[in-house]
Amino acid sequence: MKPTLFLLAAGMGSRYGGLKQLDGLGPNGETIMDYSIYDAIQAGFGKIVWVIRKDFEEQFRTQILSKYQGQVPCELCFQALDALPEGFKVPEGRVKPWGTNHAVLMGKDVIKEPFCVINCDDFYGRDAFMQIGKFLSGLKEGSKNEYAMVGFRCCNTLSENGSVARGVCAYNEKRHLTDVVERTEILRQPDKGNAICYKDEQGEWQPLEENVPVSMNMWGFTPDYFEHSEAYFKEFLSDPKNMENLKAEFFIPLMVNKLINEGTSTVEVLDTTSKWFGVTYAADREATVERIKKLVEEGVYPNKLF
Repeated sequence: MKPTLFLLAAGMGSRYGGLKQLDGLGPNGETIMDYSIYDAIQAGFGKIVWVIRKDFEEQFRTQILSKYQGQVPCELCFQALDALPEGFKVPEGRVKPWGTNHAVLMGKDVIKEPFCVINCDDFYGRDAFMQIGKFLSGLKEGSKNEYAMVGFRCCNTLSENGSVARGVCAYNEKRHLTDVVERTEILRQPDKGNAICYKDEQGEWQPLEENVPVSMNMWGFTPDYFEHSEAYFKEFLSDPKNMENLKAEFFIPLMVNKLINEGTSTVEVLDTTSKWFGVTYAADREATVERIKKLVEEGVYPNKLF
């Protein structure tokens, strides 16, 4: 069974200042997710699913879905604040979405095969899709609790226009993930020999190895992951501090850490030579347009994708 590509497209780009998911950056107005989908098809993926907000469904269908007609099967699902398990309701005053793993949960009714989760506004690169596609396609039918993530080399994931947030990963001798620690400020420090550093809990800058694997939210799961997520989301919502904190979020690394720490699941850390780029900041846009243009000129991508 061919794996499915699941794109998280429900978020607004607050730092970027708009719906960056729909920003045309390629020579014919292609979005970053168009390149991800092209790479995924090349890597053997057989279906594309997006999770979006209901309020931009019409624009999404017109601008995005229409171009894939006849290319690959596509489906939509929707993330909403009130999409909660029975017995729970949205706390008064909450407007922030419930986070990336809540978005993943929205796909449980349409995804029945191994799947890869990605952000729609990150450019992951062909090799990354080849690695995760090979892993998912190689799973035995009915496999459970054997997951993967693509561990990008930290030096290949930085922005020249500010700090980035990354999940810094540790793994054991089997390359199984043992920990993901979210570092919200990572950048090169000129006064430290241009070394990559992250800001710790005390506000101090600490060094990071150039090639330490970091999560770019590129995960490979099987459908049993939805069951784990449903159960743990109820625990998350039952914790008073998560209901009192109107910005508390149910993140993928939170779920993954629970599963690996209790020994329920394994997550293989896949290495990739791909270099990430994206539009974390508005100033990233020009450089991203130039990098895509260069890839087209080099023949990595056709001038018109679809």
